[in-house]
Amino acid sequence: MIRNLAAYHFVAIDDPAALVEQLRARCVDDRLLGTVLVADEGINCFLAGATAAVEAFVAWLTADRRFAPMAIKYSDSGTVPFKRLRVKRRREIITFRREGIAPANERAPAVQPETLARWLRDGVDDAGRALCLLDTRNAQEVAYGTFEGALTLPIDSFTQLPQALEAHRDALQDKTIVSFCTGGVRCEKSALWMRDAGYGEVLQLEGGILGYFEQVGGFGFRDRCFVFDERIALDPQLRPLLP
Repeated sequence: MIRNLAAYHFVAIDDPAALVEQLRARCVDDRLLGTVLVADEGINCFLAGATAAVEAFVAWLTADRRFAPMAIKYSDSGTVPFKRLRVKRRREIITFRREGIAPANERAPAVQPETLARWLRDGVDDAGRALCLLDTRNAQEVAYGTFEGALTLPIDSFTQLPQALEAHRDALQDKTIVSFCTGGVRCEKSALWMRDAGYGEVLQLEGGILGYFEQVGGFGFRDRCFVFDERIALDPQLRPLLP
């Protein structure tokens, strides 16, 4: 059995180039495949390998106090869903191209999966406000599944979200907006941007869809969650679309 991990953490990285080399060497030693992106703002990982190797990598990484708080989501598969290892430095760990959005310095307020499930059952949040679940992913990802009734946008990349969302500004007034994505990284940036852009009450879903699946299952979610590897998509039990 292969263990897969998905994790990100926004934190200031003083020397991203050096961290890239350290991560690459460790992944090679542990025989892990997948993608690790490093930027001044943090780290984003999608890796797979033998369970013991993945556990050793996580223990090594989180021993660094910068990454100790990192939330890691696990799933299993019969084979490694990556063909190679890529460890790269990028300007952003998720490209958004909006100045002043710095999750490494400030986190947007979050809602826990269990709380969101309760809100979905009740139809309102704890203050009695109507909800809007905003899918920050692109149209290809959304096609595999999303939350029932979520606002989805006809975008091909995350950078297009601000312009596409503007047409919905009036409809979102007086609603509690919960932004969500696969694992949480896009939620973090979009929630901060929406707050600064005057969209009112904006939260991010802690851990994204995969975190929701882990904590709650599939309540309120339609179909599967697209993932960026050869498994294609995972169901609420974190089982792959393909073996």
